[in-house]
Amino acid sequence: MITLKNVSKYYYNKGIIASGFTKLNLSFHLGEFVAITGESGSGKSTLLNVISGLDSYEEGEMYIDGKETSHYTETDFENYRREYISNIFQNFNLVNSYTVYQNIELVMLTNGKKGREVKQKVLSLIDQVGLHCYKNTKVSKLSGGQKQRVAIARALAKETPILIADEPTGNLDSTSALEIIQLLHDISKDKLVIIVTHNYEQVEKYVTRKIKMHDGKVLEDKVLKKTKEVNYTKNEKQRNLCFSSKMKLGFRNAFNIFPKFVLVLMVYLFVVSSVMLAYSFFKKQIYLLENNGYNSYFQDTSSTRLVIKKEDKSVFSDEDYEKIKNISHVKKVVPYDLNLDNVIYLHDDNSFYFQGVFDDVQNFSSNKKLKYGTLPVKDDEILLLGSPNDYVLSDLGKDIIGKKVTLSTQYTSEDSKTYTITGVFYDKNLNYYDIGKIYGTNHLVDELKFSMNQSMSQLKVLFLDEYHDSNSYDVHYRIIPSDMVQGDDVYISSDFNSSCKNDSCLGYPLKIEVNQLYYQDSLSLKVGKTYQKNNMKTLLGDYSFEEYNGAIFISTDNYNRLFNKGNYQSSIFVDSEKNIDIVREELTKNNISSLKIKDTLVNDGAVEEMKIIQTIVIVTLFITLFFIAYFVIRIILKSRNIYFGTIRILGAKRSDCKQLLEIELFTVFHLAYFLFLFLLYGNWKQLFHLSIFTTVSKYLVLSDYLLLYFILVLMSYLISVRFARKIFCHSAMKTMREEV
Repeated sequence: MITLKNVSKYYYNKGIIASGFTKLNLSFHLGEFVAITGESGSGKSTLLNVISGLDSYEEGEMYIDGKETSHYTETDFENYRREYISNIFQNFNLVNSYTVYQNIELVMLTNGKKGREVKQKVLSLIDQVGLHCYKNTKVSKLSGGQKQRVAIARALAKETPILIADEPTGNLDSTSALEIIQLLHDISKDKLVIIVTHNYEQVEKYVTRKIKMHDGKVLEDKVLKKTKEVNYTKNEKQRNLCFSSKMKLGFRNAFNIFPKFVLVLMVYLFVVSSVMLAYSFFKKQIYLLENNGYNSYFQDTSSTRLVIKKEDKSVFSDEDYEKIKNISHVKKVVPYDLNLDNVIYLHDDNSFYFQGVFDDVQNFSSNKKLKYGTLPVKDDEILLLGSPNDYVLSDLGKDIIGKKVTLSTQYTSEDSKTYTITGVFYDKNLNYYDIGKIYGTNHLVDELKFSMNQSMSQLKVLFLDEYHDSNSYDVHYRIIPSDMVQGDDVYISSDFNSSCKNDSCLGYPLKIEVNQLYYQDSLSLKVGKTYQKNNMKTLLGDYSFEEYNGAIFISTDNYNRLFNKGNYQSSIFVDSEKNIDIVREELTKNNISSLKIKDTLVNDGAVEEMKIIQTIVIVTLFITLFFIAYFVIRIILKSRNIYFGTIRILGAKRSDCKQLLEIELFTVFHLAYFLFLFLLYGNWKQLFHLSIFTTVSKYLVLSDYLLLYFILVLMSYLISVRFARKIFCHSAMKTMREEV
């Protein structure tokens, strides 16, 4: 069966040569029960390793079933061990994190067995070695003698023609040892059994041949009993690990040592989070560039917003708005859309400051749950919508409810009125530096609308045969509505014109002309009163003379005549950016032109530059995280080296081991990936709040998740490949020696 002709084994270590054994000439045959004895260091175990194909030899020739093996590669010896050899090791080489059942099952799975065949055989062998009560016990909890029984049962499970045992009874009591020797003797009738023992007297009664070694040489080779010739019938073609067995072992390895599983999971979660957060950061920057660019005209730059006007430049009627609302995919219509772009500033005399665009409280979704307070119902009440990280909102908390603030816009100075904050809503999609929203009643909508209309108009005032131009940045000639002014009167300051002193201009005509993009109009009024510092409050109410000196006060009705000309321009919001063109086609059919806000934005190549930066950073991050993850996982899973060395000795191919490692790491990676998605979902559903996840859920779309998934899968695969290359670059035995 096995023949050695002048075979020698040497060891090399840092230029020093040591002899394992020299010039051995031995033959072994089926049916023999061979005991090899000798002192420690005599070469007994080395001889077993060479016979087993675990160690190479440097000189001579070794024949296996008539085939010479000097040209054998590591793969050839793997196949040889799978078909011919079962080992019982002195140090057991069991998988301590596996149960008794799983350790015996392992050798059968690695040799292509599966199904009920495996279960019945494993249970039978467990009973045979007297460990039935321990079948579900982890090997790490067994005594030395019990571990030896598991090792023997595992060797028997392989069903090979050669069984090689290194001190098989070394950890057993005398009774158990005799049982094992008897068992080995029984199976040697049709197998070749070779054992190394220091206690020859224990096995003398059973062995058929004795070989005594000393200093790497055979001193004695004595046949004790004549054996019958046994012909070896080659088994059916050896099968590899099947797919189901690989998945089973891969999943088992992922979870069977829980602390290591948690550590690897944390490493992968760190990798997934880092990649996702970095990618979403750049997506946000690109989005902001694409949707804001250098546009100074629009504050609400939503990619789903369309600014609309009628092609004949006429006013939108209620009927027009109803038709627009009924267009498919139109989500919202904002009749007076300039408020969307008119930033409002709220502040008090202390440290309170908040900015946002205005919206009618009727447009606030009833499904949204306020953080604090209630919706505004009075004309002087407002609701704030901002980021959970807004330092003002978060600092004040509930104390913000009832707070009184004043209002101003980018086109007007501070309003003399005060407004009470009745409620707060946190939008998790906003960052602390994003502009929020201010909701109020329809009355405040109109006030802001008129104020905006005035600021967007060119005004001329004709008084005393002189025209005076005005603009929104000049306090003089601001037109202010007042309920205390009646009819066609106009109230002006006493120093409005140098020719008007001491009420000398009362009753004089004053004409106001308004010229805007869509309309022009004029009012012919007369001076009814002149105001100065000492009588302003009496005439007009709570206005600051220093702030409003020079302003022109007219009746509310006349103010509305000038500036409430209807809506010539509006905005609509589409349910999705992909449906914008569909909506635009329908608008065109109704003689309504539209402008995509996104088309008005200018970035001067900044988007392309940002995409290049994104690619460089993501690639660099990928490489960095790869090496970090690889080295950390390698340290955590160092014990896997011994595990894979063991199953290679048991008969698994290197390719099988690589796939097991890939399945193990893929399993933990996918758990980390889906754990991250769960955290995103929980943050989105406001089950908890993790601000770092808000950007991810806001700016990443399905295609991004798929792209990053495949990138991360690639990283996991490369980690397993590099790990496998490290583990499997040497023979199984060398790997075991390096790690033990």
